[in-house]
Amino acid sequence: MRILIAEDQKDLNKVINKRLVAAGYSVDSCFDGEEALDYMDAAQYDCLILDIMMPKKDGLAVLNELRGRGDTTPVLFLTARDAIDDKVKGLDLGADDYLIKPFAFEELLARIRVLTRKKAGNVSNTYEAADLVLDAAAHTVKRGGKDISLSAKEFALLEYLLRNKGKVLSRTMIENSLWNFDYAGGTNAVDVYIRYLRKKIDDDFEPKLIHTVRGSGYILKD
Repeated sequence: MRILIAEDQKDLNKVINKRLVAAGYSVDSCFDGEEALDYMDAAQYDCLILDIMMPKKDGLAVLNELRGRGDTTPVLFLTARDAIDDKVKGLDLGADDYLIKPFAFEELLARIRVLTRKKAGNVSNTYEAADLVLDAAAHTVKRGGKDISLSAKEFALLEYLLRNKGKVLSRTMIENSLWNFDYAGGTNAVDVYIRYLRKKIDDDFEPKLIHTVRGSGYILKD
């Protein structure tokens, strides 16, 4: 999943970025409201972590503009301002959640999971297909009761496929979800990781779950 951080405190921005990448997310970051809108114009994100007090445009103005143009990306406000009127104004403008600094990073991860599973229409952190089970909170994968060890990028790819089960996903869609703007890898990266994933979750099991749709991309279905 791909997340945008809009936070003008550069040290905090860097820490959040580093921790989210370590947790398997693809992350872009910026430091003011105008940059945030530019990033939102250029890519699709699964979640926006948005500070209220930012230069150029504050978080409330950014959120108001996004919702005004029909952008439904889940937004988590991250701010040191804990006044009730700030919370109410943000939520009324269309924010999905609100977290006060300082915060426990595990709580931030939990809140992100809640927002993204709602977007996917899932009621829990568990995603399933046939006898394959992925637990996004525990960061575990099992197939036929057998533990499957995946790298962070393989896990992110499988979660993306499961969250979009039954949908044909183009290589561009997968690439945009799993890699940020700094990515400078090969053009066949998606195919390479699909191959890695098939070897681990499909080769020794039936039915096969990951299918190639010639000329279009990939689909995971049971």
